[in-house]
Amino acid sequence: MRPDGRRPDELRAIRITPDCNRYAEGSALVEFGETKVICTATVENKVPPFLAGQGKGWVTAEYAMLPRSTHTRSGRNPGGRGQEIQRLIGRALRAAVRTAHMGERQLTVDCDVIQADGGTRTAAITGGWVALALALRRLVKSEKLAHDPLRRAVAALSVGLVSGEPRLDLAYEEDSAADVDFNFVMTDAGQFIEIQGTAEGEPFSADDYAKLVALASVGAKQLFALQQKALQAAKLP
Repeated sequence: MRPDGRRPDELRAIRITPDCNRYAEGSALVEFGETKVICTATVENKVPPFLAGQGKGWVTAEYAMLPRSTHTRSGRNPGGRGQEIQRLIGRALRAAVRTAHMGERQLTVDCDVIQADGGTRTAAITGGWVALALALRRLVKSEKLAHDPLRRAVAALSVGLVSGEPRLDLAYEEDSAADVDFNFVMTDAGQFIEIQGTAEGEPFSADDYAKLVALASVGAKQLFALQQKALQAAKLP
């Protein structure tokens, strides 16, 4: 039995609330159990200097944990871990978009963790995609874009081996005790954008890895359904 009573193949209670911010072009509050992240998407009519004059857009991300999102207060500087996570989020969300259809616009997705209980990066990617999709759909609806740049759905989740058992969507208590833990960033076609994984103790086998991939694929399908439900609940122009 897992600490919170879930089955090994069961996600935490997940909720995605669209349009949680009245000012952002797209936003979502995503909750993976007790992990809560606010994701906001901002559209600006500019691109980084290396893209100037090419007619292409850009998608980037920033990530931060609020000082009391954990048991003890932390500083506001994201540090090396935060920078690594925001680069991961940016890579994941760029894979969802045809930047050539964006015009010279930059879309920045800010992911702010207001409460952490494991899986903040996976929650940020899953909710960040909803914020991104809403912002792009509004650009299309307002006829600022001739073609929808959104090419696929992207979501992320964690899996791991805890006491030798493959488990889906690790909360902090399990993540800190895991023998092996992975983060999978996936598309709604079942493809992989990024895989992060490590053995904390003994090495894992190919059979172990195959079980974790299968578990992640089952969980991802549920996340994609929740993302679409959130989009349908949003009010578009």
